[in-house]
Amino acid sequence: MLRVLLLLLCLSPAWPGPVFADSEQDEAKSALERGEIKPLDRVLAAVRAAVPGDVVAVKLERKKKTWIYELKVLTPAGKRREVKIDAASLAIVDADDDDDD
Repeated sequence: MLRVLLLLLCLSPAWPGPVFADSEQDEAKSALERGEIKPLDRVLAAVRAAVPGDVVAVKLERKKKTWIYELKVLTPAGKRREVKIDAASLAIVDADDDDDD
């Protein structure tokens, strides 16, 4: 259920929040269709394998020519972690404690 909700949040043009500007959303959808980025279910599996816990936020950004998923994870110990993952290879780019707040 969470996977479906997160996917809808990332790809739905009807979402009222600023998940993507229309052009960014179209670009991300096209990248998915071309196989340049992995689908969200595979990203979530990769992140859960690296950082156990509940994914509470997902953002997809293009930095230069690389797509990066940025995920917020709440660990079983109650810590917030920010995990950045390469959207094409599913390699963990960075995983840090989320100190924002």
